Amino acid sequence: MASILRTSRTKPVWSSLARARFSSTAPKNTTLKERLAELIPLELENVKRVRAEHGKKSFGPVLVDQLYGGMRGLPALIWDGSVLDADEGIRFRGKTIPECQELLPKAPGGAEPLPEGLFWLLVTGEVPTQEQVTELSKDWAARSAIPEFVEEILDRCPPTLHPMSQFSLAVTALNHNSAFAKAYQDGVSKKEYWGPTFEDSMDLIAKLPNIAGRIYRNVYGQGKLPAIDPAKDYSHNLSTLLGFGDNQAFVELMRLYITIHSDHEGGNVSAHTGKLVGSALSDPFLAFAASLNGLAGPLHGLANQEVLVWLSKMQSKIGKNASDEAVKEYVWATLKGGQVVPGYGHAVLRKTDPRYTAQREFALKHLPEDPLFKLVGQIYNIVPDILLEAGKAKNPWPNVDAHSGALLSHYGLTQMQFYTVLFGVSRAFGVAAQLIWDRALGAPLERPKSYSTQAIEKIFKDKA
Repeated sequence: MASILRTSRTKPVWSSLARARFSSTAPKNTTLKERLAELIPLELENVKRVRAEHGKKSFGPVLVDQLYGGMRGLPALIWDGSVLDADEGIRFRGKTIPECQELLPKAPGGAEPLPEGLFWLLVTGEVPTQEQVTELSKDWAARSAIPEFVEEILDRCPPTLHPMSQFSLAVTALNHNSAFAKAYQDGVSKKEYWGPTFEDSMDLIAKLPNIAGRIYRNVYGQGKLPAIDPAKDYSHNLSTLLGFGDNQAFVELMRLYITIHSDHEGGNVSAHTGKLVGSALSDPFLAFAASLNGLAGPLHGLANQEVLVWLSKMQSKIGKNASDEAVKEYVWATLKGGQVVPGYGHAVLRKTDPRYTAQREFALKHLPEDPLFKLVGQIYNIVPDILLEAGKAKNPWPNVDAHSGALLSHYGLTQMQFYTVLFGVSRAFGVAAQLIWDRALGAPLERPKSYSTQAIEKIFKDKA
């Protein structure tokens, strides 16, 4: 078996224009909204130029198998925040995860990038200054309170209601105070849609820690919710609301976790759903609530929970520190039982997910002797060969979900049903950034053409 870092050295081709747009740093002494107002006219001209040069060109054929195969690989969306390369993995505005870890501002004494900086990068394509990130932290803290009626909705939910259902309910209810919904009713110009969309997106992201923290404490009995600290960064406040703010390693994990889970181009279920619902001019709260309902599916965000369930069952069956042979037998038993190995395979990636690699490097630094982490590494050295031998996967390598649960459980966050809520907090960054740009660029209502099986047969019969 090859090295644990099975990542491609092949670099995607980036145009000189892309390099110029995606490698700059943010001008000093501007807020995110002020910088966005400067960038929108430039991007409108850029989109106009691209459409004039390439708008009538074909972007590739459509195969009937793609229509029946869940539109897999079908080029159909514009998504500016990130692009997923099958071999290299995700790039946020042209930057790899290691580059983001190096370039984005960090908390004092911290080593992982602050999600505030990642959001600035997703929105502008620029690396912000430390001061700009600090101001963004303060802005989100100032917006973080949730309405009393939303608190009451959450407090009345039975603890047996899945945390993701509660999360979606609360985010939907935030629509009550939507700046975009009010502006639309007041007849705001289409050219100005981006402004209230920006305000809603900022409010959305800011309020998620309070929502997530309230759900966690209601469901798992962790006591009264502490207040947001305006002097702390977003991840620190989220960690505190969950009861882990005193553990600096957990806070660092949250900074990394939110950053790497924030965006994964536009074709995944949560991202595409947010874009689709937003295209109907539903406000960001309604659009993101729809995203959360997609993220809650076991083939999407719920997969990290499925991984930890599988690992726990394995440990209970074969014990801790089991031999490679025992692990192999358990993996084969899983496959022969008609089940998949959770956390392995990806719709796009054909190499190890760089998000998995980033989490592994974090574990090597902070928890190298953790038994569950050791099992995750042991499985990585075993499962790909078995999947290839069994012919079960085009991509036998692990994705992000194969690792995240082991890290969270190490620090005491063992409530697996809550894991997708953290994924949801993270994914808001990517969905919100794209919603802002969709309204700024005047993106239209999405309305792809559908066909029945009978119509497909008739098309090809008529061509024969």
